[in-house]
Amino acid sequence: MELPKYILGDNTDFPNAIFVIHTDFPRFIINLEDDEVEWLEDFDQHDEKELELEMENLINGATAFYDREIARYED
Repeated sequence: MELPKYILGDNTDFPNAIFVIHTDFPRFIINLEDDEVEWLEDFDQHDEKELELEMENLINGATAFYDREIARYED
């Protein structure tokens, strides 16, 4: 099955949370309410250093996806 790179998620147990799920490596879920990230991958020390450099781009990508989706709902 082919998945989109990003998926929006919500949950009534977390009414203020806006979740974006990133399905490509490195897979993660970010809560845009507080920018908390839950990684769905295990990383070694080499990966962690690379991830620190890429983290800002990944969060910006998730935020841009959310903004695009909301703009499409508003149209």
